[in-house]
Amino acid sequence: MSDLVEIPARKGKAAFVSKGQSVKLINTHGSQVVDTWAFSRYDLKEFMSMEHTRATLVKIMPGTGDPLYSNRRRPILTITEDTTPGIHDTLMAACDSYRYGLLGCTEYHDNCTDNLTAAMYGLGLTAPETPSPFNIFMNIPWTEDGELSFDPPETKPGDYVLLEAQMDLVIAFSACPQDILPINGRQRTPVEAHFQILD
Repeated sequence: MSDLVEIPARKGKAAFVSKGQSVKLINTHGSQVVDTWAFSRYDLKEFMSMEHTRATLVKIMPGTGDPLYSNRRRPILTITEDTTPGIHDTLMAACDSYRYGLLGCTEYHDNCTDNLTAAMYGLGLTAPETPSPFNIFMNIPWTEDGELSFDPPETKPGDYVLLEAQMDLVIAFSACPQDILPINGRQRTPVEAHFQILD
């Protein structure tokens, strides 16, 4: 079991995970969305894909017991435990500078795309692209008409998701820096989250 690792507010963190190990992702304050990526350790061009996961599971929101699939349609992670209400997002792309420009920012804004790059760089790696992340704890309700909204998480402090590695991989997280929309709580203040690697 590893020590508790902090994902700093507005920043990213990555780690190596071996097949069979689990990663416990903790919503420390109960209000923080964490963009999550996984890459095959020995071929970063194979990565967790929300498009392939939705097509394989035939549902938008994966739950406990569901595998998450790679772009080569292989299980890469499995959700083995979830103490939250089970509300997570597979639809939204990682935020980036262009997104914040559309939201009215005229200066640089921390973003999940850059956080992925920095987190991977911290391990001496370069992601081949920014895949659409599994946005854990993110609440994106939809209507029968297909309309989407950005709502606060429905988690409480200490809620966690347990993910079991189905191959040797690199996992990367971003404590999403979104402070314009209320996805990180109505206070719109990004905070840190934590994770732990379990044998």
